[in-house]
Amino acid sequence: MAGLLKKDYFFDLPQELIAQDPLEDRSSSRLLRLDKDTGEVTHHVFRDIVAFLKPGDCLVLNNTKVIPARLLGVKEETGAHVEVLLLKRKEEDCWECLVKPGKKCKPGTILSFGDGLLRAEVLETVEEGNRLIRFLYRGIFEEVLDQLGEMPLPPYITHKLQDKNRYQTVYAKYEGSAAAPTAGLHFTPELLELIRAKGINIAYVTLHVGLGTFRPVKEENVLDHHMHSENYQISVEDAALINSVKEAGGRVICVGTTSCRAVESAADENGNVHAGCGDTEIFIYPGYRFKVLDALITNFHLPESTLLMLVSALAGREHVLEAYRQAVEERYRFFSLGDAMFIESKNKPE
Repeated sequence: MAGLLKKDYFFDLPQELIAQDPLEDRSSSRLLRLDKDTGEVTHHVFRDIVAFLKPGDCLVLNNTKVIPARLLGVKEETGAHVEVLLLKRKEEDCWECLVKPGKKCKPGTILSFGDGLLRAEVLETVEEGNRLIRFLYRGIFEEVLDQLGEMPLPPYITHKLQDKNRYQTVYAKYEGSAAAPTAGLHFTPELLELIRAKGINIAYVTLHVGLGTFRPVKEENVLDHHMHSENYQISVEDAALINSVKEAGGRVICVGTTSCRAVESAADENGNVHAGCGDTEIFIYPGYRFKVLDALITNFHLPESTLLMLVSALAGREHVLEAYRQAVEERYRFFSLGDAMFIESKNKPE
């Protein structure tokens, strides 16, 4: 069936269009506007987004904060180099981690980072070959991590990030992500003020982004893909705001696929968003009926990825792939540090 095979989401992308560095001005990224009903595409600058939002709309932002989760160290016994990527906190000082090279880091292995400023013991091997690791240190873990850790940039970004804050949204608040919710990187404090001044509501959710977001789909049949799990939280106030906007006929516009995954996971069949926290493995692909989301601000995604499938569920695979073809032709910048799309229905009643 068309749309349920991995190859249905392939597109040709020249390597040089993968953005390697952030723009000096966040809001000067380009913005492709896609009408999800007709497939019509228009080209803009991101700060033009204010003109496309209407009073009474609600932007949903993911206020997770990326931690400098990449640690470079050595095995104490041999001095061999090792790279550890923090994925998910299990207990106070225990983390599920991705370790390279993993095969030689068996339970009991002691690791050292920053000449012993931070030490760690591998406790066990868990799902997908990840390791459960207990960290040993003096002081406050977050301060040690900030001193020794690096931002865990996606594998397709080869340049070193000069400023750690450029891989954070300006509204990042709660630490826990191994990757940034990149659609939000285009917003500046000034742009958010203009949006508020126009009468547009802003709600926040917290979904800690895992590296599973970059995991390729290996199965040819999309339905056989096992979706990664991510933790989300929505406050009583923000759930109430989203629900009140829906009831009043306003649009809920998610900034990024992570915000989308959070609200869709927290909603019941009637589209009411419930406050609380939980883990979500929601997999959104064509045929999915959105319960909350009306429109989406998002970056351009990898070929054959679950994120491209999510976008296709909203706007239709043919419309999305044609928009991507035009984006390539127009030399848009792709992926995490690249340009953005605004997917909406221009025919939605005022």
